[in-house]
Amino acid sequence: MRIISGHARRGLFITGLAALIMALGACTQHAADELVRGGIQASSHDLDRHITSYVSAPMPRRVVDYETREPPGSIVISNSERALYLVLEDGKAYRYGVGVGRDGFSWTGRNRVSMKREWPDWRPPPAMRRRQPDLPVHMRGGPANPLGARALYIGSTLYRIHGSNEPHTIGQAVSSGCIRMTNADVQHLYDRVRVGARVVVRN
Repeated sequence: MRIISGHARRGLFITGLAALIMALGACTQHAADELVRGGIQASSHDLDRHITSYVSAPMPRRVVDYETREPPGSIVISNSERALYLVLEDGKAYRYGVGVGRDGFSWTGRNRVSMKREWPDWRPPPAMRRRQPDLPVHMRGGPANPLGARALYIGSTLYRIHGSNEPHTIGQAVSSGCIRMTNADVQHLYDRVRVGARVVVRN
């Protein structure tokens, strides 16, 4: 009979626990992927329940003092700060970390939220596909979709405020002009912003 020391038993337990966590994570992600593959049309609730990429933001969301002339409910984006502010009452705002447009793709201006979508489909514009020929013409919404869990469309432009399956890019200038957030943050914003809300983008 082989006798295993207490230290060895603890090591085996930790190793087994780690393997179980990894397996559960892989199964959960696989289940989410399967929901949007084949003939199965997943609901937003199904995808929200299965998604595993709700990680902590590199720039955590918080309420801050924020003086502005924009009315409550407005969105103000600062490219230089890599921050999005949702204006609240009494000189306060939610501050979220965001990813912004890279050199040559950042922009400024004023517009409004024209549409909101949960787990949006992605149709890369022709100019983007010319730059990156390997991009699909259309990608159904889901965990692998670059638009993430939610999207707020800005006027009639091609730009969106959207989630991301690359949360490590938050706080960087990497996009083709869209504003990226973590999936958790874009859900939080989405639930608090109405269609027609003002959007101001500044340097």
